[in-house]
Amino acid sequence: MKEINFEIDLDKAGLDRLRVKLKTQKGKLVDVLYQYESYIENKWRQIVRYDCAHGFFHRDLIFPNGDKEKQVIIIDNLKTASNNAEQDL
Repeated sequence: MKEINFEIDLDKAGLDRLRVKLKTQKGKLVDVLYQYESYIENKWRQIVRYDCAHGFFHRDLIFPNGDKEKQVIIIDNLKTASNNAEQDL
């Protein structure tokens, strides 16, 4: 299995970023993580995350107190879901 990790700065100050992890097997996308993070109070904080943890594709909205609101996303294929997640963030 091949894993690709990278970050994209979303602002000039470098305080907002998109963190991406993609896993492929035999050229097919098998797992994804798209996470919007913001640098708040000297720490990178998760704000929104799309991933396949727990065995299904979903979106987590992470609140400052650590609570999460999970939204299951029904998908036809992981590549389409991945593109939609990236566009949303």
